[in-house]
Amino acid sequence: MASPWAHRSSPPARSLQPPAAGLAAMALLSRALRVAAMRHRQSPVLRPLTSAAGPSAEKSVPYQRTLKEGSSEGASGPSRPLPSTANVVVIGGGSLGCQTLYHLAKLGVNGAVLLERDRLTSGTTWHTAGLLWQLRPSDVEVELLAHTRRVVSQDLERETGLHTGWIQNGGLFIASNRQRLDEYKRLMSLGKAYGVESHVLGPEETKALYPLMNVDDLYGTLYVPHDGTMDPAGTCTTLTRAAAARGAQVIENCPVTGIRVRTDDFGVRRVAAVETEHGTIQTPCVVNCAGVWAAAVGRMAGVKVPLVAMHHAYVVTERIEGIQVSGPGVGRWPRSPSMGACLLPSQAQSPGTRAPNMPNVRDHDASVYLRLQGDALSVGGYENNPIFWEEVSDKFAFGLFDLDWDVFTQHIEGAINRVPVLEKTGIKSTVCGPESFTPDHKPLMGEAPELRGFFLGCGFNSAGMMLGGGCGQELAHWIVHGRPEKDMYGYDIRRFHHSLTDHRRWVRERSHESYAKNYSVVFPHDEPLAGRNMRTDPLHEELLARGCVFQERHGWERPGWFSPRGTAPVLDYDYYGAYGNQRRGDDAYSRLLGEEYTFDFPAHHEVIRRECLACRGAAAVFDMSYFGKFYLVGEDARRAADWLFSADVQRPPGSTVYTCMLNQRGGTESDLTVSRLAPGPPAPPLAPAFEGDAYYLAVGGAVAQHNWSHICTVLQDQKLRCRLIDSSEDLGMISVQGPASRAILQEVLDTDLSNEAFPFSTHKLVKAAGHLVRAMRLSFVGELGWELHVPGPSCVPVYQAVMAAGAKHGLVNAGYRAIDSLSIEKGYRHWHADLRADDSPLEAGLAFACKLKSAVPFLGREALERQRAAGLRRRLVCFTVDEKVPMFGLEAIWRNGQAVGHVRRADFGFTLDKTVAYGYIRDPSGGPVSPDFVKNGDYALERMGVAYPARAHLKSPFDPDNRRVRGIY
Repeated sequence: MASPWAHRSSPPARSLQPPAAGLAAMALLSRALRVAAMRHRQSPVLRPLTSAAGPSAEKSVPYQRTLKEGSSEGASGPSRPLPSTANVVVIGGGSLGCQTLYHLAKLGVNGAVLLERDRLTSGTTWHTAGLLWQLRPSDVEVELLAHTRRVVSQDLERETGLHTGWIQNGGLFIASNRQRLDEYKRLMSLGKAYGVESHVLGPEETKALYPLMNVDDLYGTLYVPHDGTMDPAGTCTTLTRAAAARGAQVIENCPVTGIRVRTDDFGVRRVAAVETEHGTIQTPCVVNCAGVWAAAVGRMAGVKVPLVAMHHAYVVTERIEGIQVSGPGVGRWPRSPSMGACLLPSQAQSPGTRAPNMPNVRDHDASVYLRLQGDALSVGGYENNPIFWEEVSDKFAFGLFDLDWDVFTQHIEGAINRVPVLEKTGIKSTVCGPESFTPDHKPLMGEAPELRGFFLGCGFNSAGMMLGGGCGQELAHWIVHGRPEKDMYGYDIRRFHHSLTDHRRWVRERSHESYAKNYSVVFPHDEPLAGRNMRTDPLHEELLARGCVFQERHGWERPGWFSPRGTAPVLDYDYYGAYGNQRRGDDAYSRLLGEEYTFDFPAHHEVIRRECLACRGAAAVFDMSYFGKFYLVGEDARRAADWLFSADVQRPPGSTVYTCMLNQRGGTESDLTVSRLAPGPPAPPLAPAFEGDAYYLAVGGAVAQHNWSHICTVLQDQKLRCRLIDSSEDLGMISVQGPASRAILQEVLDTDLSNEAFPFSTHKLVKAAGHLVRAMRLSFVGELGWELHVPGPSCVPVYQAVMAAGAKHGLVNAGYRAIDSLSIEKGYRHWHADLRADDSPLEAGLAFACKLKSAVPFLGREALERQRAAGLRRRLVCFTVDEKVPMFGLEAIWRNGQAVGHVRRADFGFTLDKTVAYGYIRDPSGGPVSPDFVKNGDYALERMGVAYPARAHLKSPFDPDNRRVRGIY
């Protein structure tokens, strides 16, 4: 069997095929599987890429009950009368709908209503596996999972007296190669920053914990004792019971047929009502938690919901002799002081110590999970050829699809290798239901940019039970307070550019790849192969011919680095050989990408080093055309700029200001540059027509849609009469940085570039090789340099002129990998890495970008003033590590032997010749984090379980006096 993840890493230590000695037994299993399959279908069918077949007759799933039990079949009306009005209407009674309703009620929302088309949990939730794994390669997800676990294991039972069905039997991640074990060690280090207990075990310890497991091919495992499973019916019952006790209403058997929309006096579309078969509810707020059916609900409101529906399956075995069961609840062994890990059964001192339930297992390399199901196992996974459900039926409720054994058998093969007793174990039931999957395998949440008051809580990629508690809490907070408490950018629907959310090929390809790679090793510098070349700038072909290796950021192709080995175009997506496509994987781009699949320095580490040092020593040219480029104009533009931007942008025309945009809580929604424009004759796209004031905004391309939506929302809320003009597609950006940049550009531009004539942080319209451009003296790498904002048709000739002038000065092409290294070395912040929506500019060391000394009000000012008065409870700190070791973020930060945070971003600084890392630290006692607290600690950064001594810096050790950006060398 070909592995769909062969492109991501070197082959594992073992084949996924069973050993030769087991082929006979495998054949017996195959016959058993075919017999089992005949119970559910008349004849085997090999399904193609898509399936128009509807769900089969209803079948049982291996839970004690579902919420369907006790319902009246064929009910013709809603379970209770509809109210005429509601403050919030939640559509969908699955995990996310119930969790959102519960958390809305806890926040004191009166008149919250949940509408369910059929019965609670129908659709997808009722047949979920219900697994909860606490450790993920994302600090935000670790926090969300922790809240879900707290809700289902503690809060609900305390509030209602009902047991949710939570079973804490632990989780075990299997590593059958070194890279996989390294990935798990990264998770373990991150977990220490959050108090999540985990232990790396060797094969013998793993065997003692899970006696049925084959450990001959293991490098090791990661054991998390407090993982477990949830029961969907029990969880949703207790959620709705607790919500109803606070005044919320749940109305079942009430399909939604439409969303009524009104347009306000400013032309803004807003939710007005929800229409059903049984009446209309007037409401200003709708939450789309309809799962697989969320796209259909979105269409009712004119909202694009980028997800696809696929078949997702598992099977449940017959009883297995040898499964250790100690009943529901907690099972833990005592800790060994000498080992610092859990004692295994053979090591337990007390004869009365009970062995816990065997843990649930994820064997990522075999793409299979094994869930403890009483005295049996549920077996499932992610294949490279999932079946798309094209015609999503609105009549589907508690039904299932026929299991396609030709698709599913690959999971059986992996499961048998891991637990050999499965060779001789029968299949009790099959569960194949629909799930929704998104282009980046992340949920879709937040307010839709097309419609105010329409929120999304869908697209959970089969993790709705696991993430439901944390996401339900954040979604409720979003609705009530205008934003979530945590940084949810990775889930926010605004992360996708509007041109992609209804692009069928892009959504389909990316969703397939995200599904197929769900169990792949998460490497720091991975790139997708699906949905590429959707948005390219005018320099794309020019740079490709010069060896550019591109990265993809929300549809844009941007330069990553430049290979000396020739061109590396990104080819059309091959679905990893599925659905009759020919598997490639031997093209130049895939080979270079394969060299990134490491937690060490990649093979092209020296290439990136040369780009960085050329920038520091001579000059480098960067194509930054994918940046978002907006104009803010209109009669209220000045008022809007004062309110939107934390810094004072009311400088003379020709000035450029680095600033932040904040939210009401003082968190940072964006960092950007704002250039005030001078009145004059229009010259689109460089100078739009305007009256009064106008501002040119340059924002990171990966977050341009987020910035656009944030600005529009603020303008609408403040009722400001402005226009926001998007010129991102019309303008390119060429940045020339380094000591020789002035000499190079002086040959290209028709203006004096001296410090006196062209100071730092200013801009002007000039001619470059005869083409009108906007030149800005700015730097994002800490060097003397300029950005040239160039109309699209002029990009190639201007770039060629720059390269010709730079030939004698040592000018090189460089990409974003060099920018990452150069910027972290200088201490410049990256939004959504060092700086997020739950980080304030004060905590991030950006107080200089806040006009707190003025009397001008701005969004978030009051929160910053409160924070400053109370003292900072955390602070972003720079760390350097003398030992040459790669770090990428998520490493635990230790201060005087205590975990005080984790690394947000790390890279190698080639000028310093050290690893540089940034992370927020806290005082474990809860007090303010003062500069003295930072300076007086003894620090270490833990990478994969190994602590490396680190030095803390309050300022970047590279050019702390900012001489180089001023041209002083």
